[in-house]
This record gives sequence, structure tokens and C-alpha cells, in this order.
Amino acid sequence: MEIISKFTVGSEDGISDLITIIDSSVYALYKEFVSEEDIKQYIEHGIDPRKMINELNNLSNQLIITYADQRPIGYSIIKSGSLYPGIADGKRATEISFVILPEFDSPETRQSLWKKCRSAVSFTDEIWINMLSHDPLLEFLKESGFTAISDTRSGPFQLPSHLLKMEINKS
Repeated sequence: MEIISKFTVGSEDGISDLITIIDSSVYALYKEFVSEEDIKQYIEHGIDPRKMINELNNLSNQLIITYADQRPIGYSIIKSGSLYPGIADGKRATEISFVILPEFDSPETRQSLWKKCRSAVSFTDEIWINMLSHDPLLEFLKESGFTAISDTRSGPFQLPSHLLKMEINKS
């Protein structure tokens, strides 16, 4: 299986690939905690392709999609200048998302997406992410250098999550 992660623009094709991953990942992450009907309602009414296109066409944001044999299987959205509670004054922060469909989650897939994501955030002082407590990628991010800074709730169903950050070394 050929795994490749690449920058993608907020075009119709790029958004279509992103929504394909989001729809599948929402089911995977929430199916044990939320009714199937609530998940369907969220997917139908809470995911707005026009809003995503506008967000991704903001020059401060970047989209990376990971493909397995040309099928979209993961993504990271990088939002420059996005602050989290408690950031030190004068620090530049960048928010990321990090999603891989469970059936394609492997060390090779994780590394492909992480390497591309990490190279894209080299300009900032800190990167941060809000990950659901039960997300299988949480441990990978901690192993990659993220540290938990607070417990919170997030996502469309306000489930327990962790706010994580990573200092970016400028050396």
C-alpha cells in the first residue's frame, strides 16, 4: 500500500476528500458514546462544505491529506495564529488537528501525516491540539512530544478531551 501525505487546497476535490474522512472518523470516534441518530444529524447539519472551503482558503490555514493507494484516509488542518487558554505572552501558537481513520491507523500512516504536519509548523513557537480522551491517536501525540496542559470537553458532543501542546525548537 502506497501511503502519501500532501498539502491540499480547499477546492471541491480537496473538500470532498476531507469530508469523506470526517464522516468516517466521526462515526468511529463517537459510536460508543452517542446514538447513531445523533451522529447522522451532526453529519447532515453540522458539517458545512462552504464554511470549510472559506476556512481553508484563509492564507493562515493549511490542509494536509494522507492517502493510501490514492484513497483519503487521514488529515491535519493547521491554523496559524490560533491561541489556546494559558499561552505565554509573545508566543506564536498554531492549532492542528490530527485524524487517521481507524482501519488505516498504522505506524507508517502516523509517521507520514506527522512528518508533513511537523514540517509545516516549523515557523511557530508552539503547536497545540484538543484531542478526545478516547482517541487512539492521543498516545502517539504524547510519544511525539506533546504534553497535556488541561482537561476539557470538545467536539460536537462535548466529550472529555485533553488540551495538548508542543514547544517547537528553533535550532
